[in-house]
Amino acid sequence: MELHLLFQYAGIFTIGIVVGFLGGLFGKGGSAIATPMLSLLGIPGFIAVAAPLPATIPGTLIASAEYWRSNLLDRVVVLWSILIGVPATIAGSYLTEYTGPTPLLIITGLLVLGFGISFLLFPQEKKDHSHPEEPAAKKQNPGWYCRLVLISLFIGLISGLLANSGGFLLAPSYARILRQPIKQAFACSLAVSAFLALPGTIVHASLGHIDWMVTLILGLGSVPFSMLGAKVAIKSKSSLLETIYGLLLTILGAYFLFKIVYKAWAL
Repeated sequence: MELHLLFQYAGIFTIGIVVGFLGGLFGKGGSAIATPMLSLLGIPGFIAVAAPLPATIPGTLIASAEYWRSNLLDRVVVLWSILIGVPATIAGSYLTEYTGPTPLLIITGLLVLGFGISFLLFPQEKKDHSHPEEPAAKKQNPGWYCRLVLISLFIGLISGLLANSGGFLLAPSYARILRQPIKQAFACSLAVSAFLALPGTIVHASLGHIDWMVTLILGLGSVPFSMLGAKVAIKSKSSLLETIYGLLLTILGAYFLFKIVYKAWAL
């Protein structure tokens, strides 16, 4: 095996570790972070987009199981999100043929940036809760279900259009729009992300866009560290976790928007 290939595989494994830990820590699949990092290693475009999808599925499920053991997984949110989000993801995958990515990326960047700033300026986790529970009465409210349906539909479409699992929007949407405690939002986001990644994986595999060696190496790094990230999040203070998460979303949203503006200006 050539030396440069060994270095490339080592880089992919390292990316898997970073993506897995951050995914378990902040309730996201990780493809949105893995794709640009893989591109920097020289991985071709389609492979950089598609390979992280199947690689993040086992890690998100394992991390989600850690949250479930801590009684943080809301089955109602997960079930509704999957039932509505998976068909929406499939529809979004087919819509990519007719829509350009730029407007959607701008909307996504603005949403991520807005969520990040809201977590920093208006934190809702003022006290640490070991086992937060959403009041049952709130779940019986039709307005709550309406918000859940709209979140699942919208993020499912975005997941299909952008070929990712939607975790970078799911967790903040659950926390801000459904008013879930931050750890519960992470738990639900991880479980749903695993299922939303399935349609994209199937489509890209059928098109030959997945390099399974890249996927395997990513998975070897991400799976154990996804579990570690989840353990760290569960033991962390909710208020601190929310602040760090808000800062991360703010940086990520600003980076998305800067990249889009820079690209448009360069053209």
